Amino acid sequence: MSGYDQVVIVDWSASSKRMPERPRADAIWIGIGDAAGDRKPLYCRSRAEAMAALEAVCRDALAAGERLLIGVDFPLGYPRGLAGKLTGRAEALALWEWLAGQIEDADDNANNRFAIAAAINRRFSGIGPFWGRPASRDLPDLPERGSLRDRQHGLPERRLVEERVPRAQPCWKLFTTGSVGSQALLGIPRMQALRERFGTSLTVWPFEKRDAPITLAEIYPSLIDGAVNRVLDRDPLAIKDAVQVQLLAATLMAHARDALPAAMRAIDAPEAVLREEGWILGVGCETLLQDTAEEIASGMSALEPPRLQNDCFALPPGVDWTPVDDALRYLREALHPVTGTETLATADALGRVLAKDAIARRSNPPAPNAAVDGYGFAHASTGGGPQQLPLIVGRAAAGVPYTGVVPHGHAIRILTGAILPEGVDTVVLEEDCATDGARIAFNGPIKPRSNTRKAGEDVAAGELALQAGRSLTPADLALLSALGIGEIAVHRRLRVGVLSTGEEIVGDFSGEPLAPGKIYDANRPMLLAIAQAWRYRPVDLGHVGDDREALRARLDAASREADVIFTTGGASAGDEDHVSALLRESGALQEWRIAIKPGRPLALAVWNGVPVFGLPGNPVAAFVCALIFARPALAALSGAGWSEPMAFTVPAAFSKSKKPGRREYLRARLDANGAAEVFASEGSGRISGLSWATGLVEIGDGAQEIAPGDPVRFLPYAGFGI
Repeated sequence: MSGYDQVVIVDWSASSKRMPERPRADAIWIGIGDAAGDRKPLYCRSRAEAMAALEAVCRDALAAGERLLIGVDFPLGYPRGLAGKLTGRAEALALWEWLAGQIEDADDNANNRFAIAAAINRRFSGIGPFWGRPASRDLPDLPERGSLRDRQHGLPERRLVEERVPRAQPCWKLFTTGSVGSQALLGIPRMQALRERFGTSLTVWPFEKRDAPITLAEIYPSLIDGAVNRVLDRDPLAIKDAVQVQLLAATLMAHARDALPAAMRAIDAPEAVLREEGWILGVGCETLLQDTAEEIASGMSALEPPRLQNDCFALPPGVDWTPVDDALRYLREALHPVTGTETLATADALGRVLAKDAIARRSNPPAPNAAVDGYGFAHASTGGGPQQLPLIVGRAAAGVPYTGVVPHGHAIRILTGAILPEGVDTVVLEEDCATDGARIAFNGPIKPRSNTRKAGEDVAAGELALQAGRSLTPADLALLSALGIGEIAVHRRLRVGVLSTGEEIVGDFSGEPLAPGKIYDANRPMLLAIAQAWRYRPVDLGHVGDDREALRARLDAASREADVIFTTGGASAGDEDHVSALLRESGALQEWRIAIKPGRPLALAVWNGVPVFGLPGNPVAAFVCALIFARPALAALSGAGWSEPMAFTVPAAFSKSKKPGRREYLRARLDANGAAEVFASEGSGRISGLSWATGLVEIGDGAQEIAPGDPVRFLPYAGFGI
């Protein structure tokens, strides 16, 4: 057996629906390894689309005179005895031909695999070997669970090669996590079609001993799971299936001319077993493949967000005073997510930001079910006026479905959440019925499908559940869990560092009297609490006095500990404004003079790639600037996207004459009549006004005369997440 010029790895899917346009897991992925090593995985939305891609690869290889190895991730043979039972020949390829005549697999992925498995089971004594199906499929010969089978069918549970790979799932399992039986039932007929299409140019290993330009083999991607997981640790945004096929194709390609052909010739297993059961390529040389995969994985690039550029906060030429709306627009254009990603259990993801779309793994509800406690029947068996229906023995309950058929003209006791048995499409409330235990009586007519829920009426499997960029709420966690999404990729929690500067600031609250000119640090506790309320990770960077070198060292350390830095004080142009001076030295400082009250100077800079927001030293101004500017900016940096504040119009409970030039934010709260009253003083030194208020009244840039009852814009603190 000669070496190969190209390796193609296929991650197959048994989905019964066409996959969405956006690439996702549990679809068909095709990885291609060749001499160039730069081919990207192919995403296929259906088995028909995948077959077209494989045929094209085969044609191209034959035209170029190249040798091609195709590996598929499903069993190409079954445990000893099945092929002989169904075909009279103990050969896998005979079973391929038989299955190709039985399986129906449409271009949109609709198929009859469960029905065929049930039909095969009927050929055996007792309960046949296949198991696993959706609860909604009424196939008595195909049990839902493997434990419901007896062993009278006489076939082994696992193939010989699967005893060497304990993690491999048995071929008989058709449904639920990790099953490969459905992939085999649908994949083998497709491979038979490929075999018929290319004739003697294609050989199937290890069933056929002849040499050919194209070799088809069975592979098991989990042999290199360790290396795959290392790639995903660096890039949780990546789809595991895509990483697996790409990495395994590259790994096999690394040995395609020497070790791989030798391993394919040196299988230590009985010939009769190989002819009927087959073998997994790579079993027997696992260590070699794992070591190679680790080496290749170490060089695969991880998806890391770019750091900010030093000039990202530069204002357009000629801009001096900056209106609030323009400042927000400039920030929105400059910022992008700066955090990496990680995978979390859904239950642990409250407040985290989705890094990629969440796609429903199952429908909600997963099957048609009852919305109330009552009695179920076929609507067509009832009419208007008094109705009586005999009750059948048994009942349907949530988690305990009735597996029989409800005859036409009969009813069954059914409880809330129970799957509708076959023969039931309508439910009547038990409160609307009389019963003697053998019959029910009620007044008709009853509307068709009353008190029932349709499968997927909330969200259907494969549909978008939540979009990337969403900050997850408790309700979101309930939705994701109901849809079978147990793990999600999220942005790493944004680390917000807060640093206070200035010789006048004291952060020690030990109770010792303060020296003249000293003040307690109010900004740092406030901003750290705001960051925590916004579900970021607050990082206390402490306090630095008017020492430029100490400030430089603290910023250097902060750029390693935080994704964004808030400083307060020292952001103006005075002699002791060391923050501005130091940032100006680095060439990254942009001083925005924003037309806002309270506040005005906002220093924006980048230190070692980390954005720095120099907020005013006055706590009231720092608070307002944090809500108006930092809130949407941090949302953009965290991956959640730009956020707009909640606002609504209310009548004023105050009078004010405002000059033009600056937008003003007044500390305010709503009175008993829903009108906005404002704090008695507009002085920015009155911190008590922040505590007194429940929001801000925003007054536009132009001149205004406001009288009681006039409409004003109220921005509640709650709308800012605090």
